[in-house]
Amino acid sequence: MSGLARSLVLEEKIQTTEAKAKSLRPFVEKIVTNGKKGTLAARRLIIAKIGEEGAKKVINSLSPRYKDRKGGYTRITKLAPRKSDASKMAVIEFVKE
Repeated sequence: MSGLARSLVLEEKIQTTEAKAKSLRPFVEKIVTNGKKGTLAARRLIIAKIGEEGAKKVINSLSPRYKDRKGGYTRITKLAPRKSDASKMAVIEFVKE
């Protein structure tokens, strides 16, 4: 989960299976909410979950973007099934505000 979260934070949009996207959403939303707190403890929690590079991006760019928003930082858009195994696919991305 932390690898997917790191990719989503750094790229701001990733394509994955629908099940993974649905389980990733609350994980990432909690990370952004912790980033909005701005405390040392919150920073350390974020670093433990997604690493130093991801934590810098959350704290410096994502959290200020959503400072007036109470939640719902991500959006899941369903795509056509994957051809090889017919898995349901989706795109998860941060909402532009």
